[in-house]
Amino acid sequence: MAGRRAALKAIDWMAFAERVPPNQRAMFNGLKTRSDAIAARLRSLPEKPAAIDWTFYKSAVANVAMVQEFETKFSALVVPEPVDTETSKIDAQELEANKQAAAYVEGSKARVTQYEEELAKFQNMTPFDQMTIEDLNNTFPETALDKVKYPYWPHKPISDL
Repeated sequence: MAGRRAALKAIDWMAFAERVPPNQRAMFNGLKTRSDAIAARLRSLPEKPAAIDWTFYKSAVANVAMVQEFETKFSALVVPEPVDTETSKIDAQELEANKQAAAYVEGSKARVTQYEEELAKFQNMTPFDQMTIEDLNNTFPETALDKVKYPYWPHKPISDL
């Protein structure tokens, strides 16, 4: 029982509840209720199971050799504890996810900087109703027409239209 109690992990239900969408709140409450019930049942069990009174069975059962055989087999019985092989895999996945999240945050910061520069450009440019064609072509070079290279309308390659 001590091994089972040591294996229990504390669940931060408040942090868990913050991540649950409103439409799944009922399922979350059911999960928490069930988890609490299982934890309470586990806590109610004794640390060690009750010992078997072999002397009682030897006096009550006619075949003492059978009781003796059961006693030796029971004392030789070893129930193996399951080995935790998944925690290391989960920890490795968590580290990888944290690395990916950090890379995403760094990329997002770079995009935010780029977008802020674009926003500053749009806030500082001449309003469209006051722009000339030269101002438009200077502000947005992709709108400039190359009349030398493409002398005929639309002054752009057909593939760019």
